[in-house]
Amino acid sequence: MTSPTRISVDRTALGAEVPRRLFGTFVEHMGRCVYDGIHSPDHATADGAGFRADVQELVRELGATVVRYPGGNFVSGYRWEDGVGPSAERPVRLDAAWHSTETNEVGLHEFADWADAAGLEVMEAVNLGTRGVAEAADLLEYANHPSGTALSDRRRTNGREEPFGIRLWCLGNEMDGPWQIGHKTADEYGRLAAESARMMRFLDPSVELVAAGSSNHEMPTFGEWERTVLRHTAGLVDHISVHAYYEEDPSDAASFLASGVALDRYIGEVADIIDEVGATGPDGRAIGISVDEWNVWNQTRWNEVDKPRVFTGDWPIAPRLIEDDYTVTDAVVVGSLLITLIRRSDRVSMANLAQLVNVIAPIRTEPGGGAAWRQTTFHPFALTAAAATGRVVHPRVDGATIDTARHGAVDAVDAVATVDGDAVTVLLAHRELDAATDVELDLGAVTDVEAVVLTIPDGGDRHTTNAAGAERVAPVALSVEVGADGILRFPLPPLAWVRLRARLR
Repeated sequence: MTSPTRISVDRTALGAEVPRRLFGTFVEHMGRCVYDGIHSPDHATADGAGFRADVQELVRELGATVVRYPGGNFVSGYRWEDGVGPSAERPVRLDAAWHSTETNEVGLHEFADWADAAGLEVMEAVNLGTRGVAEAADLLEYANHPSGTALSDRRRTNGREEPFGIRLWCLGNEMDGPWQIGHKTADEYGRLAAESARMMRFLDPSVELVAAGSSNHEMPTFGEWERTVLRHTAGLVDHISVHAYYEEDPSDAASFLASGVALDRYIGEVADIIDEVGATGPDGRAIGISVDEWNVWNQTRWNEVDKPRVFTGDWPIAPRLIEDDYTVTDAVVVGSLLITLIRRSDRVSMANLAQLVNVIAPIRTEPGGGAAWRQTTFHPFALTAAAATGRVVHPRVDGATIDTARHGAVDAVDAVATVDGDAVTVLLAHRELDAATDVELDLGAVTDVEAVVLTIPDGGDRHTTNAAGAERVAPVALSVEVGADGILRFPLPPLAWVRLRARLR
């Protein structure tokens, strides 16, 4: 047991509002995310359109607010027209991005209806890989114009009388990556994004547009890519994207557990570049940061084992792709990344956990009519989305630190708080693997305290995962003592994530 960790929350020091779009997610036509994921017509719970009701129930429980669609790498070779009109007449295509066959059984109409039923705002991506300004404008007109033009009337003929009213649009995806279909230089992409944005705004001035930032922080063009793209698109776009994935090096668990520090620094660097360029959106405010892909992902296995297998095989429909099994450790890291995103609500305008079902996802399904179930990472996301509302407060944390190879010394306990009226929520991530600590939390006068902890289950270890019918890793109640001095005291086990809620007096 280490010395106590003392945390104090000045609930009058209110920061930025937590954007509800911070709890977005991502559905890509990749692997079993769409087909055999959200959509499986032969499943016992499938509705008339073929979507699984059991999956949709879990999506609602997850509490996601936004869904990015249809990609991802997939969008850079996608023809949106393939996914509209009578299903039986839609063309079957080869998807070069994921070496798969795309049936186009699910397209814009089906997906938008599903998202609406699930309570999700659609964030639509346009293809700026093999296509450009005209195709982006056509899709926007098809989706959002009321009637009286060839494209809007085609939508109506296809069964949607009223416009979809999609507000959020991504201008391509990861165009800096040499793996991307239609990969471009920063100048090439910046100009194309600017011209697409200008045309889209001519058609619908109410749209919000996201320019593609770097694919990851380690790209050799990171920084200069953002500067160049922002100089082209300033005044035309509202957000620039950040994509961030983290994986454990088996010899350096401490650095993995401190991934939130890396994300915080990444966001800070992009924010500094926005300020350096003086990039503002059409409304004159600084361009926001859209962390529209983030998660834990075992990329080493994908690159060394799975990718060669996928890209030298045949062209299957909905193959298993990056269906990582998430551990207790992964769940604590996801919880800590959520803490970072909330802390940086002053600059982060939205974020999307990538992806939603089966593909590095919090929700998994079993093929052949099997069950849907929650991965370990489902829980910190759902608990945070349900409670982290209002304004951000940055707590003071006095406690142990741990040394990491990648990030230097970091706090053993990371924390953030939100205040919404008389409700206060505190989120904690304990990064130590072997030592427990006692927490002394000062919130001022509170009542109705409740807390849950996600940690290693009895009989398990930090590598314990969930499976269909065996969800061993789940939040459990955490006993909190309210002292006569008003201080909240509770034990914090090694490798743990906590959500505490209380009412302010």
